[in-house]
Amino acid sequence: MDEPEKIPLSALQHWRYCPRQCGLIHLEQVFDENIFTLRGQALHAKVDQPGVETAKGVRVERALPLWDDMLGLVGKSDVVEFLAGGVPYPVEYKHGSRNKAADIAACDDLQLAAQAVCLQAMTGKPVLEGALYYASSKRRRIVQITNQLRDEVAQTADAIRHMLSSRVLPPPLIPELAAKRCKACSLLERCQPQATHAGVLAARAALFDPDA
Repeated sequence: MDEPEKIPLSALQHWRYCPRQCGLIHLEQVFDENIFTLRGQALHAKVDQPGVETAKGVRVERALPLWDDMLGLVGKSDVVEFLAGGVPYPVEYKHGSRNKAADIAACDDLQLAAQAVCLQAMTGKPVLEGALYYASSKRRRIVQITNQLRDEVAQTADAIRHMLSSRVLPPPLIPELAAKRCKACSLLERCQPQATHAGVLAARAALFDPDA
């Protein structure tokens, strides 16, 4: 049986935020910077250096490679703390505040859950919890790794793999979501969601009105 195409863990967060953004980055291989991506890079520069240390009796590994062969996931952790019995506890670093809207926070939760799934596959230890550390708040938000989140990890990986194999770029977000998310996206100019929506509406109108 052929192994599934490897999906980067970051792609799951991109897909949950916006499938079109995910397609632009991972299918069309384009990426632009803005203030938000630069802040994220600056934060990760501090935690992306591989290393092992012990803090308060807990072994801490930074930039640990992660994978799950069954789901075809691959990536790298920010921080993994190994608790009693060698149970891994993933900690993902994010810029900004932990007081995010629930739908945006869910994107971070999915990426963390994907790390937990990989760690469980790698170690054979149950990973039931992890944390997101938000730089602006300087506080963690604890995330329970539920079966629902695990299922979403697998479903999202399948959706991304289908997009990559079909080579079809997803459509832009519906206007209600676009109003909340597109402004912060570094790929806004490439995506042109308003122009695309206008084209779709015009095409639909032409179907019902041949003289349009």
